[in-house]
Amino acid sequence: MMAKTQTQTEAAPILEIRGLTQQFGGLRAVSDFNVKLRTGEMTGLIGPNGAGKTTVFNLTSGFYQPTEGEILVSGKNTAGKKPHQVTSMGVARTFQNIRLWNDMSVLDNIRLAQHYQLDYGFFHAIARSKHYKEREKAVEEKARELLEVFGLHDYANELPKNLPYGTQRKLEIARALSSQPKLLLLDEPAAGLNSADAKELIRLIRWIHGHFDVTIWMIEHHMDVMMELCTYIKVIDFGETIAEGTPDEVRNHPAVISAYLGDDNI
Repeated sequence: MMAKTQTQTEAAPILEIRGLTQQFGGLRAVSDFNVKLRTGEMTGLIGPNGAGKTTVFNLTSGFYQPTEGEILVSGKNTAGKKPHQVTSMGVARTFQNIRLWNDMSVLDNIRLAQHYQLDYGFFHAIARSKHYKEREKAVEEKARELLEVFGLHDYANELPKNLPYGTQRKLEIARALSSQPKLLLLDEPAAGLNSADAKELIRLIRWIHGHFDVTIWMIEHHMDVMMELCTYIKVIDFGETIAEGTPDEVRNHPAVISAYLGDDNI
């Protein structure tokens, strides 16, 4: 693993997972999973189909509650938290299968993602008070700013389902960033993209990492994307960690080669 600066070493992890285990009936989807991510890192999680990667992300983002283990965001335990509460702790995510609100405009997709941050109550909304109007104006301004930054301003009034696939991916990432996360989970962002779009995605993620000063943890089957972006990669198979290290260390690890190609190909 690459050497960390003194500041990184002393800072509390943005995410720490200890002994994470998830049981679905008689199936153990994740077994004793551990990871520690520090501020500013870009880390990968890989493994064959069905290895448990998305289950780890679902646990981290509050969609599942673990059978065993702890998940801490900036030192605070997420136990019992619902997804929107985990989001409020600074964790945002995208999904392998794009999940956009297709009956709302592109602008409203960004606006709605910010509403958990609003500090006005029911009566302010009903009365359309000054405070309500100020907060809603701020939300719209921020949404339009994000659309501008991501080159989506021309699509503000379009429905997401009418956009090209690669543009929908970009919108989903922009929506996740609208919550101002400290940690961004990207679940197979290159899924369904052609080679040219995948290269554009690499540039986009690298730019997001620097521009938004966000820690990124990503799952990806496109190894060229993963190897180019991540400085550290963890590999799981059948829910268990089988290797971890730099891209070169992982690429050449016998257990990784076996998991992807089979023992006869080693």
